[in-house]
Amino acid sequence: MKKDIMICGVGGQGTVLASKIIASSAMNEGSAVHSAETIGMAQRGGPVTSHVRVGEDAFSPLIPVGGADLLIAFEPSEAVRNLKYLKKDGFVIVNCVPVKPTSLAGGADYDGKAEIEFLKSKCGCLVVNSDELCKPFGSSKFFNVAVLGAACGTGKLGLSKDTLCGEIVRIVPERFKEKNLAAFEAGYKIGVNNNANK
Repeated sequence: MKKDIMICGVGGQGTVLASKIIASSAMNEGSAVHSAETIGMAQRGGPVTSHVRVGEDAFSPLIPVGGADLLIAFEPSEAVRNLKYLKKDGFVIVNCVPVKPTSLAGGADYDGKAEIEFLKSKCGCLVVNSDELCKPFGSSKFFNVAVLGAACGTGKLGLSKDTLCGEIVRIVPERFKEKNLAAFEAGYKIGVNNNANK
């Protein structure tokens, strides 16, 4: 398999864990993988990007501009900020729930809607609401695994459901495994439904 996947969000959303699950799943399926994270001020809610490059042709862990097959965005403005990395025929899976920067606290009206509309006008896009998707599990912290399920369900990730679930079981702490697998399954159904409705 040859695929370049970029994951972006803000600190605390679990983007790095998501990239590790993708990378280890691809390796388990026999592919060469290069990955890197750009973390910055992640602990203070700053941007986080993870590059996962699958295939023998990837000589650098960083995806070049215009090189990503798939952009998985945990936050609308981060999706727009990283859209330059997407190929012309690439696909975006984006969370529509915004994370307001601390610099905008106190009355800012950023709601992510304009960013979502912009993305829809520029590329193929699956919009997912993390609050709705993760409500049955009691926390939006499960979105990082749920969105992997959505990506798998669309077929854009290029990895098998069984392999991804196996890596979730291996990597996630025991007390969170059941909910993470349920979140993955909920996301997977959204991805499958997106394909069915095209």
